[in-house]
Amino acid sequence: MVRVIASPTDDRILDLSVLVLTRIPAAATMNWKFPIFGGAQQQQPQPNFQEIPAQSWYPPSVVSSPSHFSTPTGSSVGNAHQRAFDRPQSPSQVQPSPTEAAGIIARLKDKSVDELRKLLNDKEAYNALFISLDQVKIQNNLRDELRKETLQLAKENLEKEPRILELRNQCTIIRTTELAAAQEKLAELERLKEETLSRCSPSALLEMLHDAMNTVEEESEMLHRQLLDREIDLPSFVQKYKKLRTLYHKRALLHLAAKTSGLSA
Repeated sequence: MVRVIASPTDDRILDLSVLVLTRIPAAATMNWKFPIFGGAQQQQPQPNFQEIPAQSWYPPSVVSSPSHFSTPTGSSVGNAHQRAFDRPQSPSQVQPSPTEAAGIIARLKDKSVDELRKLLNDKEAYNALFISLDQVKIQNNLRDELRKETLQLAKENLEKEPRILELRNQCTIIRTTELAAAQEKLAELERLKEETLSRCSPSALLEMLHDAMNTVEEESEMLHRQLLDREIDLPSFVQKYKKLRTLYHKRALLHLAAKTSGLSA
C-alpha cells in the first residue's frame, strides 16, 4: 500500500496563500475563516487521499522515495503560519471571501517549485505577484483616485485664497466704519422705541386721559364764568356747555372703565 504525503509544492502554495491573504482586506467582514490562520488551534481538514490515486497528486519520485515521508501538519504548516503573522498587518484587517481565496490559490497552483521558492525568498518577486492581484489593483486605483481628488480640492482651495483675503479685508473695513455707524443708528432707534412704548403704556394712557378730563373741566368752568360776566349769551352758552360736558363724561367713563379692568397696573 502506498502512503500519501504532502509535497513541497503544496506547502509553498499554502505558505504563499497565507501570506497573500493576510495582506488583502476583504470588501466586507464575513464569518468564514481560512483553515490555517482562522483560529489558534484550528486543524487543516484532511482530504480523503485513498479515493484519489497518488500519481495524480504527486510525481513518482516523491511517492516512491521513503526519505520524503512527512505529515501534512508538520513544521511547514507552522512555519507558514509564523511567516504570515511576521508581516505587518492593518489594525482593521478582515479576512477575504472564499472566492477571493480560491482565485489566489488557483494562480499559485500552476507555478513550479522553483517559482514558489523564489516568491517565498525574493521580496521583489513576492511584491510583483501581490500588486498583480485584482483585489490589490482595485484598492490601488481607489487610492489613486482619492489622491487625485484630494490634490484637486487642495488646488481649488489655494486658488480661492486671494478671494478669501479680499473678503476678509472687506469685513474688516465694514466692521470699523459701516458697522459703527449702523450700531449708533440702532441705538438711536432703540431709544425712540423705548420712548414710544413709555408713552403708549396703559398707565401713561390713563394719565393722558385724566389730563384731558381736567382740561375739559377747566374749559367748562371758564365758559360758566363768561356767562356770569355776561360775556356770552345764553343760547351760545347752552350749546357749548353741552358739548363740553358730554366730552367730559365720555372721558370720565373711559377712565373709570380702564381703571376697573386693571389696565393701570
